[in-house]
Amino acid sequence: MVMSLALERQLVLIAVAMLMIATIVQFAGLVSGRAAYRPTAALYAGVVLLLGAAIAGRWMRENQGPFLTLYDILLSGVFSLTLMYLLISVTLPAVRGGSLVTSPLLLILGVWLTGVSELAVPLPGAFRTPWLWAHVLSGKLFLGFCLAAAATASVMLIRGAALGEWSSRLTPFPEQSEKMIWVLFFAAFICHSVMLVAGAVWAHSAWGHYWSWDPLETWTLVTWLMLGGTLHARATFRNMPQGLGHVLALATFAVAFLTFFGVPFFSIAPHKGLM
Repeated sequence: MVMSLALERQLVLIAVAMLMIATIVQFAGLVSGRAAYRPTAALYAGVVLLLGAAIAGRWMRENQGPFLTLYDILLSGVFSLTLMYLLISVTLPAVRGGSLVTSPLLLILGVWLTGVSELAVPLPGAFRTPWLWAHVLSGKLFLGFCLAAAATASVMLIRGAALGEWSSRLTPFPEQSEKMIWVLFFAAFICHSVMLVAGAVWAHSAWGHYWSWDPLETWTLVTWLMLGGTLHARATFRNMPQGLGHVLALATFAVAFLTFFGVPFFSIAPHKGLM
């Protein structure tokens, strides 16, 4: 039985409501001093299940993956970011404080998703290639790692300005959190590099050239240069202030975020000029 568009919409709305609850839980936990990660993780798991079902239903109904429209990008983006952060935070307790940042960010994306047209657009023939999978999956991994690193860096910055008990509530393991920021950032760099290579091979097989300087490609290259530059600065300048490193990580994520979600907003679909 094929999932109706109405049921898909209901699943998305429930998932967004759960992200709203997760955001409230995070801020309530910060104010009250109570642990908020476990209920937040449970809500994230529910979001992953609901959006996963919505994606699967849409895929079977439209006979194509969530690759093309802004709705597809937002739907798959909220799903993958929630899943990635959940898996990373379960594995690495030092990044769990970042839930204070990820929850409202995911909520914003979810609310945006509810206001976008769900109408599907036929997938061009050039998008039907295994290289698209390598390109998209490595991109999802990149943004997930980058989100976890940036969220932890944000909390560390807030922690630096907080006093006493508030400081320990934000990040109980500051040394481990600082280390994990850069481990995750390096993982993001590797995934982004794979995404660029896979995208170039895909472009060559589909359109006969590796690079075309369309808006998405250009901003993706800018993001890669910022990733590499931030990691190089971190490795070269051993005495670089912690706060500066955190700001650089946040700036890189901001550019990556705008590349993934801002460029498609203005161009309607990724790589529009190549379709």
